[in-house]
Amino acid sequence: MEDELRCPTCKQLFANPVLLPCFHALCLGCALDIQTPYTPGAILASVTGGGGGSSSLNGGTLHSVAATVHPHPSGLAAGGGHHSHPHNHTHPSTTRHSSNSSAASTASSATGTESVTSDQDQSDKVSILSEADSGVVCCSNTSRPVSYAGTGHITNLLQGAASAPPGAAFSLTCPLCRKIVFFDEGGVRNLPPYRAMESIVDRFCAREALRCQMCETDPKVASLVCEQCEIRYCDACRELCHPARGPLAKHNLVKPKGAAQQRESVCGEHEEVLSMYCLTCKIPACAECINDQRHPQHEVQPITTTCKAQKTELSHNLQQLSEKARSTTEFIQRLKGMSDKVTESCIEFERLVTAQCEALIQAIHDRREYLLEAIRMDKETKIRILKDQQSNCTGKLQQTTGLIQFCIEALKETDSAAFLQVGSMLINRVANTDMTWHQEVTNAAPRVSPIVDLTLDDAAVLRSIDNLNFIQMKPPQPPAIIPEDCSAENNSVTVAWQAPNHSFVEGYVLELDDGSGGEFREVYCGKETICTVDGLHFNSMYNARVKAFNSAGEGEYSELIGLQTAEVAWFTFDPVLSGGPGSGLIFSNNNATVSVEGWEHRVALGSVGFSRGIHYWEFTIDNYTADTDPAFGVARIDVNRNKMLGKDEKSFAMYIDRQRSWFQHNSVHERRVEGGISTGSTIGVLLNLERHTLSFLVNGMPQGSIAFRDLYGVFYPAVSINRGVTLTLHTALDAPQMDYF
Repeated sequence: MEDELRCPTCKQLFANPVLLPCFHALCLGCALDIQTPYTPGAILASVTGGGGGSSSLNGGTLHSVAATVHPHPSGLAAGGGHHSHPHNHTHPSTTRHSSNSSAASTASSATGTESVTSDQDQSDKVSILSEADSGVVCCSNTSRPVSYAGTGHITNLLQGAASAPPGAAFSLTCPLCRKIVFFDEGGVRNLPPYRAMESIVDRFCAREALRCQMCETDPKVASLVCEQCEIRYCDACRELCHPARGPLAKHNLVKPKGAAQQRESVCGEHEEVLSMYCLTCKIPACAECINDQRHPQHEVQPITTTCKAQKTELSHNLQQLSEKARSTTEFIQRLKGMSDKVTESCIEFERLVTAQCEALIQAIHDRREYLLEAIRMDKETKIRILKDQQSNCTGKLQQTTGLIQFCIEALKETDSAAFLQVGSMLINRVANTDMTWHQEVTNAAPRVSPIVDLTLDDAAVLRSIDNLNFIQMKPPQPPAIIPEDCSAENNSVTVAWQAPNHSFVEGYVLELDDGSGGEFREVYCGKETICTVDGLHFNSMYNARVKAFNSAGEGEYSELIGLQTAEVAWFTFDPVLSGGPGSGLIFSNNNATVSVEGWEHRVALGSVGFSRGIHYWEFTIDNYTADTDPAFGVARIDVNRNKMLGKDEKSFAMYIDRQRSWFQHNSVHERRVEGGISTGSTIGVLLNLERHTLSFLVNGMPQGSIAFRDLYGVFYPAVSINRGVTLTLHTALDAPQMDYF
């Protein structure tokens, strides 16, 4: 609240606050500081470009200074009477504002786009004029409206014409809304004092002055003050700093006295309490003001009544605003809760990222071991090859060395005949060895290179590591179907799943095929993790799958789950589908038995609809005492429930009495069949939607041939009865074999 109590110009708590016509407040001293003598050229400059405003005439949009003036309640004028130059006067309570004048002017000129309105009431202007004055009257100390010179039309401002009513001497621009107010020579001292603001500021200062003086931070409201120490204490600080023992036990502790005083507004002219309120002038007045015909033919009421009405309206508005504040507080609490969830999510995400990085590091370590092992194997292979080549060369060298030594010894032979015996052989052997040596040794090269001729290609991995980063959002992982929570009953299936781990999910999409292995279609989209789908085909296998989605897109589908609907239908009468409590139907025996009290026919519908398959159900006649015609058959969901079955185009029926029966659709009945019903009889209905036919049986025997053909769509079991008939429905029966189609 403290921000509401600070002047927009000096940023201090209001001192002698005055109320502007725009209902903004200023300190009287600040208002004196920022008021300026009225000069049409200065106003024109502020409109066309000065003061931070802007004006665009060619563009068709005009932004300039705004000034809308309405009558405003007056009070005691600050200073009383006229002041020819109020901006040159000083006042003890406003001296602190003098240094803020330039800052206030800067704030006034620095505000952005300004606007001028020309919708001022002519009645407002009339209230400031009289035949005895010079054209501008600023009344004070009276119950009449405080008079402002108002604001000229924007066209006059732009054309440089007189922009204010005659007699305007000063102008003031509201620092908040940028509206301009003109005054006569009395200036801003004609503004009414803002008594409510002054009282609130006094109470606020009183509360602040009664704070504990010993609290280190956030001082609490003082509960006691020591008359000897002259120090205020809250309960906690009193126990700590001023215990009731020892020398301090003799000190007198009393409750602090408030500084705020109750004020009562009085008329500035008659010095009487303002007890009345003029609804026409919208100002308070005393009894003398009412009696001296200052408010002729005006609607007047006690000021307490008006105050109570406005307080009631304000309380109502405050209640609505408090509700919004309460919802905002709850929203903030949710935000705080989300902060905790963010922390938990980030911790979990850090764990995941750490695990992923550790997995990558481990993969690199494993790959390093693989590559190093490949290098070691290559080294061993090369060394083995080199050793084999070395061994071969060593053996060749030993053989050659032995031949050389043998030939040298042969050359030492002195017996020519003995030498010639082996000479030719040695010559050929040495020549062959020399030739072989040249081929195998001299021109030989190492079989392997000592240099490893492999290069580790890590460029792609380095690029991947450099590109390893977070993405803004990723589609969620597939949800997991919970088979134990999935079920199928009658022609309904229930599918349950759980949210994917470590994925942000905004919703789910459940899809089912057509029960025959056909295309999937969406049957549910929302945030729930369980869904029941009704109205499916009987004796069909439905495959279901679920996918999650968020703002990044849709995730993959879950695994399929197959759910088999019942082969035959179990159902009862549905009181809601049959018209509810006002239908006149009476259901009993867990909605398997139906009767009615009135003589008019009423239609009762079954709880399931059929669109495919072969279905058979029976009715037993529990009571049949009147000469009536109950009708049995099928109907669409929007059948007329107040007519006999078969009377409209939405139903197909057989109605029967004690002796005979007829088939009826859309009020057309045909094919009379002999044989009626009595108490204890059984009526069977066979709906074959594979052949799209409807047939009837009475006491187990076909009642005529096929009653209706070409039935397509969804049909509900139906019966229409009136007074004197009670029957019971039997379902989940195997269809009988019929000899005709």
